[in-house]
Amino acid sequence: MSASTDSPAPVHGRLEALNGRMHQPALRIFMVIVVAHWAEHIVQAVQIYVMGWSIPEARGVLGIPFPWLVTSEWMHYGYALVMLVGFLILRPGFAGTSRTWWNVALGIQVWHHFEHLLLLIQALAGANIMDKAAPTSIIQLLMPRVELHLFYNALVTIPMLIAMYVHSRPGRATDLVARCRCAVER
Repeated sequence: MSASTDSPAPVHGRLEALNGRMHQPALRIFMVIVVAHWAEHIVQAVQIYVMGWSIPEARGVLGIPFPWLVTSEWMHYGYALVMLVGFLILRPGFAGTSRTWWNVALGIQVWHHFEHLLLLIQALAGANIMDKAAPTSIIQLLMPRVELHLFYNALVTIPMLIAMYVHSRPGRATDLVARCRCAVER
């Protein structure tokens, strides 16, 4: 039985497209998500350290009209999951050195995702580690949450940007095997 031209493409075919001809636009969409998340954390830091707002008042951009977003572990976990899935889905489009840097960012995001899963489990169970007043991640035992999220975002974003830069400017034979058209014309 042959597939109709109106039927949806198989998942494997979609992943091939995302890591081939659609890799560059997919990476751009992924970057918009990353930059929007960064903006939220930067605005929150400005609200605290520049404007002098208390941490509960400093809710970023979206948290002002929607205060529940800031305290929703589901929302934070959802973002961490979207990032993890994005890294996994777009990974096959990278090769060589750029793939190594992408893998570094992916590994850090795996840990970041685990930390958010831990926070979500605590929120759902109503029991926090070390009897803290709020859900607490492992590294949050050493660093306040606002600063920790800025740190995590930097830790994930820097190798991701390096991967994207190297990927778009392949200079080594191992980087030339990428299946997409992301490379800048020389």
